[in-house]
Amino acid sequence: MNAPAHPQLSQDEAFARIRLLRSPNIGPVSYAMLLQRFGSAADALEALPDLGKRGGRQYRAIATEKVEREVDAVRRSGAKYLFHDQPDYPALLGEIESAPPILTWRGDLSLASRPCVAIVGARNSSAAAVKLARDFASGMADAGFTVVSGLARGIDGAAHEGAFPRTIGVIASGIDIAYPPQHAELQERIASEGLLIAEQPPGTEPRGSHFPSRNRIIAGLAGGTLVVEAAVKSGSLITARLAGEAGREVMAIPGSPLEPRSHGCNHLIREGAVLVQSPEDVVELLSDFDGNPRSTFREPVAQFDFEPAELSETEPADIASLLTTAPVAIDELIRQSGTSAAAVQLALLELEIAGRLERHAAGRVSLNAR
Repeated sequence: MNAPAHPQLSQDEAFARIRLLRSPNIGPVSYAMLLQRFGSAADALEALPDLGKRGGRQYRAIATEKVEREVDAVRRSGAKYLFHDQPDYPALLGEIESAPPILTWRGDLSLASRPCVAIVGARNSSAAAVKLARDFASGMADAGFTVVSGLARGIDGAAHEGAFPRTIGVIASGIDIAYPPQHAELQERIASEGLLIAEQPPGTEPRGSHFPSRNRIIAGLAGGTLVVEAAVKSGSLITARLAGEAGREVMAIPGSPLEPRSHGCNHLIREGAVLVQSPEDVVELLSDFDGNPRSTFREPVAQFDFEPAELSETEPADIASLLTTAPVAIDELIRQSGTSAAAVQLALLELEIAGRLERHAAGRVSLNAR
């Protein structure tokens, strides 16, 4: 996600970046590649119609009036924009493949630059697990860590309350939308005294697809993710998987095999997460974290990095015929096409801008089924 730093980002380029990211079919990966290839968002916007045409479809960027309304809404809500190459952008978050290029935030941004731990778990959590989450969060905050969570009911809310005010709330809605409604007061407290972060534009109500996106930010901000209580099929395990793929520590508190809400944590431990029983266990794991987690839960995803010059000088590969609606790893496409990683990525970029490509977890892609 790293691109040349622009500490003195002009207002025109900042506006162009917001417009680029809000345009159809542009996600974090395609946004980063467009900036690398064209050097600025303004130049990338000019190139979009031609790229879409090469991908097989007509293309039109989002209207400037819509972006102007968004900027006004961010200002009215008391929030600010944070761009991926600004000095205050959290370093660990910037390391993940799909790091959000633009965030909106309210509160104390310095909390994100301190050592962070994510604490997540079930919404319909037990009273014992809620107390555990609050106690662990309080212990981590006392040890100098910022506690990151998603402002959901249950474990998330308890983690925020236990760590307050050393806490970051990452929401799946716009920065001006309180969700869930019963946490409106807590969300405002975090925005005033902690740090509130949103990736979605203001006015956006949370949808199902927004929660995995939010979870990757929670996992990306932290050196490790602790799951307190969770079912086997839950958003908390998605966050743990994303943390593992990012090469971060994955930790879980064990529970009774008779309690379905403990099965997710026990599953994580069986699959390689580190069993922890006290805040001190977590502090010990993360205080000397050097990028090599002790947990073996999931292998890091292969990433493909290029020099900007390499992207600007490369012709895209012809790979559309190799794709179906079944997800395939990008490194497999590179092998089968016999061309360079940059050439394959540029071809994928054109297909994505044309609305013909879908990106999946773990660096896989497919033709869009729609």
